[in-house]
Parts: sequence; structure tokens; C-alpha cells
Amino acid sequence: MVFYKKNQSISSSEITLKYPSIFDYKSWKAVREKSRDFLTPWEPTWRPGEHSFSRYLKLLSIYSQKRKNNLQYSFFIFNPYNELVGGVNVFNIKTGISQSCTLGYWIGQNYSRKGYMRNALKLLIKQLFVELKFNRIEAACIPTNIASKNLLINIGFEEEGYAKEFLRINGKWEDHLLFGLTKNKYNEINNSQKY
Repeated sequence: MVFYKKNQSISSSEITLKYPSIFDYKSWKAVREKSRDFLTPWEPTWRPGEHSFSRYLKLLSIYSQKRKNNLQYSFFIFNPYNELVGGVNVFNIKTGISQSCTLGYWIGQNYSRKGYMRNALKLLIKQLFVELKFNRIEAACIPTNIASKNLLINIGFEEEGYAKEFLRINGKWEDHLLFGLTKNKYNEINNSQKY
């Protein structure tokens, strides 16, 4: 897979996606802790020490191992001012006859609704379809997460279903809306210059 380079980054004039590094710890910790109340309704339960340096080093090790095994690609999102604003993961990577993956993402409260996540996902989706030849990208969100639902719809995802007790979020099994975007749909949107 093209993604696996030690210092991989993907950039546009609006956004940069980079593999997390040890140098990002303070920024990551700050944006996550400042956004605690904003993020916890949509994420797995935060454990004690969730943002400790030792926990961060463990995450970096997990990310690196999953990259090497082509299981997951995790990126931090940086705005044009080089501020860490959020993160996005590509996981559930399937090759062979499926050629699909799943996206997960988060953004700091102070950076939400400014177009950063929209630009980050559009940039990553282009890479996944055009460069890496995926045929399908999936995502899911809790039905009450209207911002996430609208984001996915606005960048071309179609709502495809409803999964009961799909993920354990903030200590509770939560239902999720299921979304998909195919390469054909992406090309259709891209050719109409709506992307």
C-alpha cells in the first residue's frame, strides 16, 4: 500500500494529514483535553491516564504496527497554521474482491464547523480512491450526531442502514447509522465538480 512510508503526509492548500509522531504529543493532549465534554459523547470511554505520555507512546507503537501490517492508517489533521485540529483513521482494510475500508474521525471543539474535517476527509478519500484503488469507503455515526451525519452526506456518502448496538461508546452500546461511498459515486460527484 502506498501509505506505508515512515513520515508519510498528504497535503492540500487547506489541510495536511500526517502520521502521529512523538513531537505531536503536547498538541494532541491539549486539543483532546480541552475538547473532553465535546468528544466523550461520541467516543469509547476515556480511561484514567488517557492522555498520559506513556499512553501516547503506546498508541504510537500500535499505530506503527498496524501500518506495517496494512491493518490501519492513523493521521493527525493540521490546519494551514500547523495547529493539530483532529484525527482520522482508515481501518477495516479489505483487499482482494472487496477493496474497501472504514473511516473514523474526531475534531477538537475549537476547530469544529470550520471546514477542517470536511477538507481532511475529501483529501483522504481522493487518495483512497484514486491512488490506492479502493472501491468502497464506509463510515458510521450515532444518529444524534447530526454534525457527523451531515458531514458524511455533504461529501457524498449515502446512508445505507442502521446497526443496533454497533459500538460501545462512552460506556454504552450505541446504535449507529451506516454510510457508504463507492468509487463510482465519487467519480460521478467529482465529474460534476461538486467535490
